[in-house]
Amino acid sequence: MRYSKYFIPTYKEIPAEAEIISHQLMLRAGMIRKLTSGIYTFLPLGLKAVRKVENIVREEMNRSGAIEVLMPAVQPAELWQESGRWDFYGKELLRLKDRHNHDACIGPTHEEVITDLVRREIHSYKQLPINFYQIQTKFRDEIRPRFGVMRCREFIMKDAYSFDVDEAGADKSYEIMYDAYTRIFRRCGLHFRAVEADSGSIGGSFSHEFMVLANTGEDEIVNCAACTYAANLEKAEVRARADGKDHGKPSPKPLEEVETPDVRTIDELTSFLSTGPDQIVKTLIFNSDGNVVAALIRGDHEVNEVKLKNLLSADQIELADPHLVEEVTGAPMGFAGPVGLRAKIIADHAIQGMANFIAGGNRVDLHLRNVNVDRDFTVDQFADLRMIARGDTCPRCRGEILFGRGIEVGHVFKLGTKYSKAMRAVYLDEKGEEKLIFMGCYGIGVARTVAAAIEQNHDEDGMIFPIPIAPFEVVLFPLQMYQSDVVAAAERIYKGLLDQKIDVLLDDRDVRPGVKFKDADLLGTPLRVTVSEKTLKQGKLEIKGRSEKTASLIPLASAPAAIAQRVKELYGSAE
Repeated sequence: MRYSKYFIPTYKEIPAEAEIISHQLMLRAGMIRKLTSGIYTFLPLGLKAVRKVENIVREEMNRSGAIEVLMPAVQPAELWQESGRWDFYGKELLRLKDRHNHDACIGPTHEEVITDLVRREIHSYKQLPINFYQIQTKFRDEIRPRFGVMRCREFIMKDAYSFDVDEAGADKSYEIMYDAYTRIFRRCGLHFRAVEADSGSIGGSFSHEFMVLANTGEDEIVNCAACTYAANLEKAEVRARADGKDHGKPSPKPLEEVETPDVRTIDELTSFLSTGPDQIVKTLIFNSDGNVVAALIRGDHEVNEVKLKNLLSADQIELADPHLVEEVTGAPMGFAGPVGLRAKIIADHAIQGMANFIAGGNRVDLHLRNVNVDRDFTVDQFADLRMIARGDTCPRCRGEILFGRGIEVGHVFKLGTKYSKAMRAVYLDEKGEEKLIFMGCYGIGVARTVAAAIEQNHDEDGMIFPIPIAPFEVVLFPLQMYQSDVVAAAERIYKGLLDQKIDVLLDDRDVRPGVKFKDADLLGTPLRVTVSEKTLKQGKLEIKGRSEKTASLIPLASAPAAIAQRVKELYGSAE
């Protein structure tokens, strides 16, 4: 491709709307342009990168045995009502009515559509297992779209759905997809980690997120320094330590009321009573599907609402509003406590090891000292309810837990029979008996993968694309466009690279060399080849990797083959 015939509208300045590096650079490099909030047009350069990710995804999905289909973007409400997600999914679901006043939505995902297809077409165990996938545009009406294509409303997604006769088969399909995802992101040249994750609105019993490691990632993840355990912050398990056992606790002291005027927060309470937050128990009141639940957490810990929601098998859970807190406890917010509380009480494991602790007194300006479990109140259930924190050990091997940040680019779910049961997707087994189909679903954010690659690979001058997903593999500079021999040599090399199937951009613009170099750095093209009057006199030309500080010389006569070899080496290092 010739630069003069291509469309790359670059910006010199950082756009004011762009908050993160990938958003800034994708706008500056002319990869995307905003149409409206959370909706972007992909310009030629951006589309090339997206297509390269798609090609890798398609090759690995086909290699895994998945079969490509293309499903409608508009989905009838009846399917979502049948699965139970029409009301549950919330305002992210873009709903509409057609001319016949029928309800429909723009698909944010396709579990209902593919399940409907399979229940109509798959009837026998002999037709299973089977896995369908598509690469298609989705829409989720994010309340606050931000970060460019990283969190937008309209996005390109690869989604796949596996169907098996039993759970063992579903586990095998899950493993096949897990391995395929590992190959996909490795081939994209990314540093990533698969972490245990919560299934969220998709549902199901088990899932992993594939996270591109980047300091600018919006998700915090943990991993063990000694074993393979890794999880996102919502899913990370907390090992019950010795402080979660009864032995060694001091004897209970008499319960004592302490007046605490206008003292509501943990910081205020520790200061007022001259104690540490680990001697305080917080009582948090939640509304769980219309039922009141109290969660007890140590004062220096943070409740994990995802764990609580999963423990209660709740569809929705939220902190109670001030009116409900006062109705349940008899006191305004800030004074709730477990003693005398008429609600289901669930406590974090750490509470088991505590004695003579401080808690709210369920009366304004009152706290209680020397509170003890069993003597003063009863816990209905102990569980892991808190966020993992620095100093916690690995729940698998007790190794050191490390904290980092990542960008989710893929998610694999083991769904079980969640959708097949709701939508009656069944097959006949060997005995002619009806059985529910076991499902899995598997998503990749295609454009998000491009943005994540930029977040992970950039410097002060621009992007540093991994070669497998770079819009162009090589940029070729004839520096003196007024010198016929320079232009002629560049043209010969350009043709030679095209013959070698190299994706090359010939920068044939009649502009200063500095402009060409600056644009090449911004675009992140992995290899830069320079033809100049000076090097031609030596029968050579310059070649330089995007992340290399100095260029090297190669013979002009063998340039296409030498450049092709460098490209091959870059592909090898990316994988």
